[in-house]
Amino acid sequence: GTTEVSPEFIVTNVANRFPPPATLRVVPTKMTMDMHMFGAMYAPSNQLTLMFMTMYMEKSMDHITFQGGSGTTRRGTFTTTSSGIGDTKITGLFRISKSHTHMMCLNAGISLPTGDTDKRDTILTPAGARNNVVLPYGMQLGSGTFDMLPGVTYTAKKNKLNWGAQYLGTFRIGNHKGYSLSDIHEITSWLSYQPQPSVSLSTRVAYKNEDKIDGVDERISLPVQTADPDKYGGDTINLNFGVNLAGQTGFLRGHRLALEAGIPIYQDLNGPQMETDYTITVGWQFAW
Repeated sequence: GTTEVSPEFIVTNVANRFPPPATLRVVPTKMTMDMHMFGAMYAPSNQLTLMFMTMYMEKSMDHITFQGGSGTTRRGTFTTTSSGIGDTKITGLFRISKSHTHMMCLNAGISLPTGDTDKRDTILTPAGARNNVVLPYGMQLGSGTFDMLPGVTYTAKKNKLNWGAQYLGTFRIGNHKGYSLSDIHEITSWLSYQPQPSVSLSTRVAYKNEDKIDGVDERISLPVQTADPDKYGGDTINLNFGVNLAGQTGFLRGHRLALEAGIPIYQDLNGPQMETDYTITVGWQFAW
């Protein structure tokens, strides 16, 4: 939900989906995810832009292991990691209307399951053993399914102000190894101010709805919340602030550098889960 809880609360009160033991005995405390995205866009006409994006992901998650049975005695800590190529997206942006001020586009695409879903690492069990296991869903690199990516985008501009809104959906096709990640609905709206042609400042509000995972990967049956498909998803709202720098002349012409930082202002999670602290996005783009 919306309430912060301690690791001791989790191992005392939250049932283990895969007993024994009766309650969760491993609690994740911190996760860092770095996504290095590489994309290309080509416009065969003024109405259509085609986009390709692939990514390299690096994930790291810290955990506390409590002794088996019950109680709040800590046995130790451990960290799991995974890295590699994520899913690949091929999308199109089709302009359906445009005026001097407003523009409306349709988004359509597909995500290809190029990300690994068999990542393994070593964990510390409540009994004190070090076991090499298939990592929970959140530490894998892809969805395992083909995903449809529909959407609609509205933008407008007047003098030095720009504003707009966008809906993007992710719809899973079928399942993979007994499970399917949830469909995702994302809505964002932004306002930006351009004091000069080379600089714009922006603020953006983003809402994301994601449900629980459907099904179970039988290889993942650990006494940790990230192994339980019911403990994924929820509703989040993030507030983002950005700056966009665009080269205008000389060798900087065509180059664009963007920075955006985001913080959550509302999180209602199908928990317990780790809440998001912040996100930082840095991007470079060259157009010709």
